[in-house]
Parts: sequence; C-alpha cells; structure tokens
Amino acid sequence: MKTKSATQTGAATGPAAGQGAGSAVVSFQNVTKSYGQVRAVDGLSLELHPGETVALLGPNGAGKSSTLDLLLGLRPADSGSVRLFGTTPREAIAAGRVGAMLQTGGLMEDVTVRELVALTCALHPRPYPVDQVLSLAGVADISGRMVNKLSGGQEQRVRFALATAGHNDLIVLDEPTTGMDVTARQAFWATMREQAAQGRTVLFATHYLEEADAIADRVLVLQKGRLLADGTAAEIKAKAGARRIAFDLAPGSVDELALRQLPYLTGYERHGDTVRLQSTDADATVHAVYALGAYPRNLEVAGLGLEQAFIALTEAEEANASC
Repeated sequence: MKTKSATQTGAATGPAAGQGAGSAVVSFQNVTKSYGQVRAVDGLSLELHPGETVALLGPNGAGKSSTLDLLLGLRPADSGSVRLFGTTPREAIAAGRVGAMLQTGGLMEDVTVRELVALTCALHPRPYPVDQVLSLAGVADISGRMVNKLSGGQEQRVRFALATAGHNDLIVLDEPTTGMDVTARQAFWATMREQAAQGRTVLFATHYLEEADAIADRVLVLQKGRLLADGTAAEIKAKAGARRIAFDLAPGSVDELALRQLPYLTGYERHGDTVRLQSTDADATVHAVYALGAYPRNLEVAGLGLEQAFIALTEAEEANASC
C-alpha cells in the first residue's frame, strides 16, 4: 500500500494524544434504539480500534443509519452506552476528532466550493490548509463553481472535503461513493487508504459490496439492529458455510427436478445449458451430479463472494427468525 508521508499531507501520523494504541475509538455497549414499535438497534455491542477500515453492511432496515446516528450523537440511545475515544459523541465531535460524510442534509447553496470548504476549515479545531483539502478531495478543479451547480458525484466529493477538513481520528462515511464514476471511486478509496495508514479509523456504510471486499480490514453485518457477523471479508465468506458450483450440461441430459433435489443445496440457478449452485457440502453435491449420470463440462467450485455470503447470511437469519 502506497501512502504519502506526514510531510506531504500536512498531517501527524499515529493516534492522537491521549489515545492509546490499543484503546477503543468507538464503543457500543448493549445499545438499543426504538422508533415506536420498531426496534432499529437491538442490544448492539462492538468496538472499533485505531487504524481500522471497517465496512458496515446490512439490508434496508437493518439499522445501519440508526447506528451511525447514535455514533455521531444525532440521536440518543434508549439504553446502553455509546462512547467515542472514551467520551460522549458530542464531546469527541466538539474536539474535532470526528469527520462525517452523510447522505442526508443538503450543502449550502449560493457559495462556491472553495468558500464552503474554507468555512468548514475555519470552524475545525485542528484544520488543514484549504488548498490541501480541495486537492485531496479531488475538487480543486471545481473550487470556483457554485455548489448548487454541481453534479451528484461532485457533491459527494465536496461532502468528503468537508469531512476531512481537519485532523480527524475517526472518519464516518455513509454511502460515500454514490453517484461517483469508476475513476472518482478509485481515487476516493486511494485517499481513504492513506487516511487509515496514518492511524485514523474509517467506518463506512455501503451497498457496493465489492468495495467492502476490496477496501475493508473488517466487515460488520447488521440484521434487524443486531450484529449478525463481525470479521474480515474472508471470515464472513467462510461463515456463510457454502460454496459456488458451476458447470455446463448437454440439453436434456438431466431432469430439472433431479438437479433441484441435489443434496446440500442452498441456491439453484439455470440459464440455458449453464447450471449455478450453492452448496454447504460441494464435494457431496458434485458427487451426486455424477451419480445422476450427468457429465458436467467446465466444472468450477469456488468460495462465495462477499455479496453471495452476505445474502446467504441474511437469508438464513430471516429463515431462523420466522421459525
């Protein structure tokens, strides 16, 4: 991983003063939050540590936005404790230790990008130079443009500039690359890798599971406000307990019903001559395919990708909840 030095970025490296290398940046202890009869966060406990890049995943309604709201002190918890750097979220934010890039809330209009960034830098307790912020966020070339004339992707990059206007120890990002093209997304994550390499903690919620797979050191999966899985992307894939099997069959060589009744299947698709399966025991499933008298061509067996593992885990949890 290539990173700029502290001299190049103008930022001190490592944890901030008073923050031990092993201390928790974020701590949720048995946190709950309800809206009427809906339990959005349900007994959530977790810790984040310095230098981690953490992806927050979950289907719609899983509690991701509510969790971020609690973390940033935008809403109070009904019970339990939320601490940032050993203090309350409001105290940590007032001290300039937290930067956030949220989907909700509009940007100031009738000002230029530079004016908006300069204002944010002026308000930050530990600001970076305005030109540095504009450059690192990739908005220097549009700094003279009015904010209300920006495209969706440009607005996202401006939000990122505001979130990184000063020396933050924790950066919280809610769907940060929505609206960005591929080049902008790659540049964005290269910058975030630099931030993490300097000892900052990065927490991001995303629907782009390939980003979580490629970027995150750690993945948190929420389901109905509970922590369903916590580990590396590889550990999350292994936790799903299934593998992918793909092969081609000659037309009409095997009865469709017989294929659907293969042992240990958790998923089945067929498109023309190509069959794609998910199985909790790939060896037994493949053996059963041959036992049908089939002769699969181009046979491939592989672990689930993060997206398939995510779907498998959340569907299994839904099935267990309905029993």
